[in-house]
Amino acid sequence: MPKEGNHQIILFDGVCNLCNGFVVFVIKRDKNNLFHFASLQSDTGKKFINEYQIQSPLGSVLLVDPEKKIIKTQSTAVLSVFKKLSGLYPVLFVFIIIPKFIRDFFYKWIAKNRYRWFGKKDQCMIPTPELKDKFLDN
Repeated sequence: MPKEGNHQIILFDGVCNLCNGFVVFVIKRDKNNLFHFASLQSDTGKKFINEYQIQSPLGSVLLVDPEKKIIKTQSTAVLSVFKKLSGLYPVLFVFIIIPKFIRDFFYKWIAKNRYRWFGKKDQCMIPTPELKDKFLDN
């Protein structure tokens, strides 16, 4: 996976409309090109799931820092992404002070209902040619 470099990697449910919307949202606000992406269903996603021994990953956005060998999950992953975006989005990181079990309760509730509320695709998102370099499996 030569494209990883110093980038953090966002792993997401590739068939989930909400997750795909989150990826598009991040791409538009990632002015410093800090993030790369891979779906959890991809070979790259499966590699990280196995390497970090993540249980039931499809209900979570995962943020991987390959350099530090750490992975953040659920609300912590999302807030950590917001912290690095351009604009006012880093202000949302203030919610990290809410205890993780409370943040993750709401995260899991949304994740549990995401297909019903936002729908799902038959296949993973295919990046446009101009976005191909941001995706590890394309």
